[in-house]
Amino acid sequence: MSATTSPRRTVPLVGTPPFTTAVYSLDTRDRSRLSYEKARSVGLAYDLSFHDISSLSQKFWDLHFDPVVLLDGSAFTLLTIHYNLCAGTIASYASRRPELHLLVEDLLRFRKLGQYMLTEVGHGLDAHNLETTATLLPSGEFLLNSPTPQSAKFMPPTVPAGTPCIAVVFARLLVNKEDFGIHPFVVPLNDGFQMCTGVQARQLPAREGPNPVNHAITTFRNVRLPRTSLLGALEKPRSFHNHVLQITSRVNVGTMALSCLGIPFMQCYATIGTMYSLRRTTGPPDHPQPILQFRTQQLPLLTVAAQVSVLSAFQRWATNAFCTMKDIRIRRGIAAIAKAIAVQHSQEACLAVSERCGAQGLFAHNQMTRLHAEMRGLAIAEGDILGLSIRLATELLLGRYVMPAPEDPTSLLALHEAGIFEEARDIITSVPHHRSVEVNRLILPRCQALVEAIGHRMAYDAAVAAGVKPCLIDLYVANVVKLDPAWYSENTRLGRRAQAEMETKALDETLPLLGSLVREMDVGPYISAPIVSDERWSDFVASLEVFEGTAKVGLPTDDTPAFEMVRAQL
Repeated sequence: MSATTSPRRTVPLVGTPPFTTAVYSLDTRDRSRLSYEKARSVGLAYDLSFHDISSLSQKFWDLHFDPVVLLDGSAFTLLTIHYNLCAGTIASYASRRPELHLLVEDLLRFRKLGQYMLTEVGHGLDAHNLETTATLLPSGEFLLNSPTPQSAKFMPPTVPAGTPCIAVVFARLLVNKEDFGIHPFVVPLNDGFQMCTGVQARQLPAREGPNPVNHAITTFRNVRLPRTSLLGALEKPRSFHNHVLQITSRVNVGTMALSCLGIPFMQCYATIGTMYSLRRTTGPPDHPQPILQFRTQQLPLLTVAAQVSVLSAFQRWATNAFCTMKDIRIRRGIAAIAKAIAVQHSQEACLAVSERCGAQGLFAHNQMTRLHAEMRGLAIAEGDILGLSIRLATELLLGRYVMPAPEDPTSLLALHEAGIFEEARDIITSVPHHRSVEVNRLILPRCQALVEAIGHRMAYDAAVAAGVKPCLIDLYVANVVKLDPAWYSENTRLGRRAQAEMETKALDETLPLLGSLVREMDVGPYISAPIVSDERWSDFVASLEVFEGTAKVGLPTDDTPAFEMVRAQL
C-alpha cells in the first residue's frame, strides 16, 4: 500500500456548462440524478480494481485528492460510500467467499449501486446499541426488521436512482432469541425503479447549500435474506466491542480518505480569491489598482496557500502512515487527526476568502458557500470530528497508546502540543475515574483542540521533512499560533508583538510566490465561479433571466404640496 503523488487522471465532465445558471434551474430530483451520472463517470474514469479497493492502492488515494470534487461534492459522497464503505467491506470477506468477487465487480463497473447502512435515527456514533435485527430462521435464512422508529437507518440515499442498489446493512443477529452482536449483511434495496419487498425509504428534504443527495430514512419489515447475505461467521464474538471495530474498519479508511478532500477545496478558495482580487480594482478609472494590493486582501489568500503546501505534505505522510501502521488504534488516530485539521483549515479558509470577495462570496454560483456546506457534511461523515477527538484524546491521556512523536520536540508547535496535554493530564489524574463528572466538565471540551494540536505539529514535521519552502512553513506556524495566542505568550518568549511580527515577516516573504503557488495548484478547469475573469462574468450575466417592460410609475414632484407628501409617507 502506498500514498505518494501520481499524475492526475482526465475525468470526463458530465452536466451543464459551468458558467451558466442552467444547473440551478433544475429541481432537486434532477440535480440528484445528475450527481449519480457524475459519480459513475468519475468512477469509470478511475477504473478501480478489486486490488485497489482492498489494498488501498495509490489509485484509491488519488481519487480522493482529485479536484473534480469541486464540481459536485454530492457525486463524491456517492463515490466514497460506493467504493470504500460498500465495496470495500464486501471485498474484505471475499478471500473466504470467492462468489463475492462477482458482487464487488458489479459495484466497480457500476452495474449495481452500493450503500452502507450503519447509523440509525436513535443511534449515531453509538453503533454498539443498534436496534435493527436479523433473526436466524429454522430454514437458515434471516428475517431483517426495524423494530422501533429509532432503529430506522438514517441518511444513506436508498431511493431508486435508475440502477439496482444493494447495501451493507448492520443489524443485531438473533439466534434462538440470543443476542449474537452486530453483524453486516448484504441486502438488496431496489431494482433502480422500485423498492424491494419489505424495504421502505422516506426521502428527506434536500440539505440547503450543497448539491443534493437523495438522503433517506430507511426501514425493513420482515425482509427475508438468504444465508449467504451474512458477511462473516455465524458466531457470537468474544468481545462485542472489538467485533464492531473490526467489521466497521472501512469507516476508518473513509475518515482518512475524506480528509484528503480538504486540499482541493482549499486550492479552490485560493484560486478564486486570488483571481478575483486581481480582477477587482479600486481607485479612479484612469488609474485602477487591484484590491490585492491591500494586506487585508492578501492575508487570507497567502494563509490558505501556505496551508495547502503544508497540508499536502502532511496528507502524503498521513496516508502512507495509515497504510503501514500495524496498530489499528494508531491508524484510527492518524485518520482522526488528519480529518480534524483538514476540516478546521478548510472551513476557516472558506469563510476568510469568501468574505474578502464581498457580496459575490455569498452566492452559490461562486462555489465557496456550496463547498463550505459540503465540508460541513464531510466533517460528520465517517465519524463526527468531535466524537473522534473525544475518543482519541481520552485514550491518549489514559496512556493506552501513543501517537508518533515529534521530529523536533523543541519546535513551537511541539511545545504547544506537549504543554496542553500536560495541563489535561494534570486534570485527569486528579479525578476518580475517566468517566467522572469532572472529566465531562473539564476534559471533553478540550479534546478537539488537543487532537488539532497534534495535527498541527504533525503537519509541521511533514512539511519540514518534505522540503516545503521555509516562508510557507513559517506562515503556517504563525496562523496556528493565532489559534491559542495566550498559551504562547505565557509559556514562550513569543508575546503579542512578536507574534504579529512573525506573521508579517512570513507574509512579506510569501507574497511574491502567490502567483506561482496558485498556478501549481492547477485547479483552473474545475473552477466554475464566474467572478474569476471578465469573460466568465460576461457569459454568466448573459445567461441570467432578463426582465423588461414599458410600465410607468408616478413619483412626487417639486410641485406636490408638502402635506400631500406627508400623507403619502404615512
